[in-house]
Amino acid sequence: MRRFSVVLLLALVATALAIPVNAAAARLTAAFTLTGTQGKFVVSNPGTTAVTGWSIQFDLPAGVTVSNPQNATATQSGTRVTLNPAYYIATVQPGKNTEPYSPAFTLSAAAQPANCTIGGANCDGSGDDPPPPAPVTATYSASGTRGTYVVNNNTATALNGWSITFDLPSGVTASGAQNATISQSGTHVTLTPVYYNTTIGANRSTEPYSPSFTLSSASASPSNCRVNDVRCDGAADTPPGAPGNLRSPVKTTRTVSLAWDASTGGSLPITGYQVYKGAELAATVTGTAATVTGLTPNTAYSFTVKAKDLKGNLGPASAALAVTTSNPADDTQAPTVPTGLRSTSTGPAEIALAWTASTDNKGVAGYDVYNGPTLATSVIGTSATVTGLSPSTEYTFTVRARDLYDNLSAPSAALKVSTTDVIGSGYARVGYFVQWGIYGRQYFVKNLDTTGAAAKLTHLNYAFANIDPQNLTCLQGVTRGTTANPQDPNQGDGAGDADADYGRPMSAAQSVDGQGDTGWESLRGNYNQLKKLKAKYPNLKILISIGGWTYSKYFSDVAATDAARKKFVASCIDTYIKGNLPVYNGAGGPGSAAGIFDGIDLDWEWPGAEGHAGNHIGANDKANNTLLIAEFRRQLDALTLETGKRYQLTAFTPADPAKIAAGWDLAEVAKSLDIFNVQGYDFHGAGSDNSWEPNRTGHQGNLYADADDPYNFHFSVENAINVYLQAGVNPRKLTIGLAYYGRGWQGVADGGRFGEWQSATGAAPGQFQEEAGTRGYANLVASVPGCTVRHDEVAVATYCYTGNGGQWWSFDDTWAIQKKAAWLRSKNLLGAMIWEMSGDPGTLTTALDAALR
Repeated sequence: MRRFSVVLLLALVATALAIPVNAAAARLTAAFTLTGTQGKFVVSNPGTTAVTGWSIQFDLPAGVTVSNPQNATATQSGTRVTLNPAYYIATVQPGKNTEPYSPAFTLSAAAQPANCTIGGANCDGSGDDPPPPAPVTATYSASGTRGTYVVNNNTATALNGWSITFDLPSGVTASGAQNATISQSGTHVTLTPVYYNTTIGANRSTEPYSPSFTLSSASASPSNCRVNDVRCDGAADTPPGAPGNLRSPVKTTRTVSLAWDASTGGSLPITGYQVYKGAELAATVTGTAATVTGLTPNTAYSFTVKAKDLKGNLGPASAALAVTTSNPADDTQAPTVPTGLRSTSTGPAEIALAWTASTDNKGVAGYDVYNGPTLATSVIGTSATVTGLSPSTEYTFTVRARDLYDNLSAPSAALKVSTTDVIGSGYARVGYFVQWGIYGRQYFVKNLDTTGAAAKLTHLNYAFANIDPQNLTCLQGVTRGTTANPQDPNQGDGAGDADADYGRPMSAAQSVDGQGDTGWESLRGNYNQLKKLKAKYPNLKILISIGGWTYSKYFSDVAATDAARKKFVASCIDTYIKGNLPVYNGAGGPGSAAGIFDGIDLDWEWPGAEGHAGNHIGANDKANNTLLIAEFRRQLDALTLETGKRYQLTAFTPADPAKIAAGWDLAEVAKSLDIFNVQGYDFHGAGSDNSWEPNRTGHQGNLYADADDPYNFHFSVENAINVYLQAGVNPRKLTIGLAYYGRGWQGVADGGRFGEWQSATGAAPGQFQEEAGTRGYANLVASVPGCTVRHDEVAVATYCYTGNGGQWWSFDDTWAIQKKAAWLRSKNLLGAMIWEMSGDPGTLTTALDAALR
């Protein structure tokens, strides 16, 4: 009852106030009074409609400061002061004013404000009407390290869905958000409202629930603030200025090299320049130089350049530059051959080269750098960086000098150089995290942190993304379970789990940073936790894994034609690398998953060979698999040119030589792939429906071939890797698979060998009812009583046996992992791959990490 009385009293006081003389409609006035050093602005609305989202700006004499604001917040920059009203006076009704709650403050010395404006108009109501307010604006204020954005909806309709982005100085961080969630990538910050202020009513603001946050430096201020990609002050973006001093340092008979001074001005960062030959777009570059090629000798051309900003806005053209290409008849003498070709640095995708300059009677215009027989790049100086290369690959380079009349020298002496691997030094540790692990396994992204695994991994592959059976694109945004029958040929059709991926709120106990989801964020579930994990472990590469045993049915279809490949790859990059998730249960949307995934892992099981029941198999799968992987590499490299970040491309590949021969042109695929994650397990097993090898036990991941193996082909990790090495794949592109789970049989005879290679009656009971014959390592050692662990020292394989007629399990333990790690090091392989992380209580990854150091 007391609260109602206060509200009623306020209403009565407001009604009793005098109505000031009419001014322009919807324009507020502000009358200032000064009593000693106490200042106050009484804001009045003489119009006929309510006015919301106003602020007062004024100047004070130098040295005079504002403090102790009441009914408002006050910020001061130099002599300029801004007052933002408290929420209860943010809207001034027609014919009313702000008394008795008018903004007041204390001055350090008695002084009268100057240049006072309110809502962009003069405080006394004089002058022309201000321009109409922008639909949405946001006003920033700070108190110490605490910053607040008040968002104003200046329209007659409710605003549903908004976010604020801004930049901070390098090294400054934002945290501790209230009334919003906050994320930061480098210097760029995004504020996303929580559920109770995602909608801003017509002509209302976010007060008293405006988003606030803490900056790591009190002197830092946000810049480039935007609400839904519109400037926070409501002003229109201004395009960049015209580039200056356009000039041509070098010209030949068929090329013109141009340079210019960087454009200035504009409200957005400049991202590049467009070079025009007359009215025709001739080149697009990110720097302030370009070479236009394919010109006609002895011909006059006119060139201009325009700057392009972050939103693609083009500025005005530079002054035109007239250039006439050289006449080849004026010179026919070639330059001398470049000498001293050498490599100055290498990386996983680029090689830097340098050489000694050539000489020429008319002058050297530049140099053409060849990668084998292919022209890789042309430069003016005596150094170049060749990009778009594959890791752990040898290349042969030559250089030819070109003079001002396009006479070419003979090639330089050839130089062979290899790129580095994707690790740089040490060994890869690639772990798979399964989407469905959050259910029965109760294994969350957080467990990767608490077990210590995340700190030891180099890569984390998120399994699995599916293929849309109708559109033949990457599938996301659906939640549909599979049938219980693992042999159902339609088991994976249209299936996915958007809820686990990005729709399900995670509790504080399930969260990497201990902060639970509210259920209103645009990114929740595993993806949001991966984002948090990546923030904690910035060197960890996270890849989306497409396909797998159940979701490989339509790979043959998406790889079948050039058009299908281009469409499929573009959709996967758009969904996962650019992060444009479909809206699902209030989550997702454009850019919602941007920055999570560092690349793509392809799990086609298997091109040209049988896999899951019902999988499509084509006669041209092998060739199309190579083309599909090349298309992924091409489109990822194209994105690198836009973002400056290289994206990794890996694949899960078979151990069976027959499957390799059917679907993998290893030498060609190696030109595109960064890592082959070679299957090092599932050599033998009973299968969940006893359809595989139910009648005999066998090692599922032995390092060496076992002479006692009764099968025709003796599977082993060594035999598998040898196929790749013999095909010419660089060992630093290869990882070997480790099993963090066991394959088991029951009804196993002893045979004098503790059940090894002995008869069985079928799959042993599994960790889950639908997964007979399979247990995660932690579950296996804890839940199969009396299973005595033994080691086959010759084959390097671990197994356990409960006794005659009991269970027999094959798996990797710390002993096997240490042996395999020592072997891969002796072969200079890239590292190890793990299927899958939920089986490890922490001991296995710790053993692997120690063995690879």
